Amino acid sequence: QVQMVESGGGLVQPGGSLRLSCAASGIRFSITAMGWYRQAPGKQRELVAVINSGGSTNYADSVKGRFTISKDNAENTVALQMNSLKPEDTAVYFCNAISRYYNYWGQGTQVTVSS
Repeated sequence: QVQMVESGGGLVQPGGSLRLSCAASGIRFSITAMGWYRQAPGKQRELVAVINSGGSTNYADSVKGRFTISKDNAENTVALQMNSLKPEDTAVYFCNAISRYYNYWGQGTQVTVSS
C-alpha cells in the first residue's frame, strides 16, 4: 500500500524559512520523479519543484533561488527547503510521486507566510 505523508508546514513571517518533508512508502524511488506542488485559495494547483529519478531538478520561476528540492533514496523521502518566504508562497503544499506506472499524491500541508 502506498503512503505519502507530508510534514513541516506552518506559519512563518515573511523572509523566514521552512523545510517540508515527504515520506513515501510502497513506491520505487529509483524509477520515480518526486515533486512538490502548491494550491492557493481560488487558484489552480501549480508545480513548485521536481526532482527526477536521476537527481535532476526543475523549479517554477517564482521560487528559483529561494527553494531547494532534495531526496534521500535510502529513506524514501523528499524535502523542500524554502527560504526567503513571501506572502504569495502561502498555499497548501502537496507531495507527488509519478512514474510511467503510477501517480500518487500526499494529503497536503499548509504553509502560511504572514506577519
